[in-house]
Amino acid sequence: MRILVLADIHSNWPALTAVQEPFDVCLFVGDLVDYGTDPVPCINWIKKHAAISARGNHDHAVAQRITVKKSSGLHRLAAATRPLHWKLLSGLHMQYLTRMPVTRKATLDDKRFYLVHATPRDPFHEYLREDKAAWESRLKGIEADFVLVGHTHIPFALQLDGPMVINPGSIGQPRDGDPRAAYAIIENGNVELRRVKYDIDATLKHMRESGVDSDTLGFAEMVLRSGGRSDEPKSTKIAQLTSDDEPGEIHDTIGIKFFKPSDKPAKKKKPSTNKKQKR
Repeated sequence: MRILVLADIHSNWPALTAVQEPFDVCLFVGDLVDYGTDPVPCINWIKKHAAISARGNHDHAVAQRITVKKSSGLHRLAAATRPLHWKLLSGLHMQYLTRMPVTRKATLDDKRFYLVHATPRDPFHEYLREDKAAWESRLKGIEADFVLVGHTHIPFALQLDGPMVINPGSIGQPRDGDPRAAYAIIENGNVELRRVKYDIDATLKHMRESGVDSDTLGFAEMVLRSGGRSDEPKSTKIAQLTSDDEPGEIHDTIGIKFFKPSDKPAKKKKPSTNKKQKR
């Protein structure tokens, strides 16, 4: 089974469409929205292609109509794009964001998966990078072969004594100095962290045509073209929402033994009448 893992799309449709990987299952660990200006096709794509999704802090903030309280750094970018989301998204789109669970569990090919946007201790706000001791403390009591996370926008695959923690990095706003869209592939127990170049000019053009002011647009361009390096603060809390934005936890557990969608990312496929489902 070939599993595509995505995170932190942030309404960047050109970045998402650049991913042309075939897959049997797509898993998404949150933050569909904010920062970019094209949320509708991104949400539609995840609704159609992702078998399992977990909610990110920006998904929650947009769905709950939480206004941005700060005006510095990445908060400034969220403040400029979030009201646009509220104009563009239909009731069904908002409902989809609202109903995304905070944590998900699944079984694929007899491997146990645990999905959460940030960490189990703080599913929305904790920034935790490649720190073995810290992750082992966060994962006590969680039984899984793979723990899938996002939030930091920095990719890594960290093998612990039990599970492997995988952060695929960000599709829409990488912050590790590489501007290419980041994602992960899991196949036969092997993990690959991959990158793909996308049309940043198209993303910025859409933002400009959507009415984002020139100063904010310049800031967005700096972040996107540098892979987030120019805005990386010494603190690990990048664009963190304030504590009163935190919701109660929602846990949703499912088991999947086999799932094989008939289509691939970002490609239109003609209907096939001869496909046979593997067993």
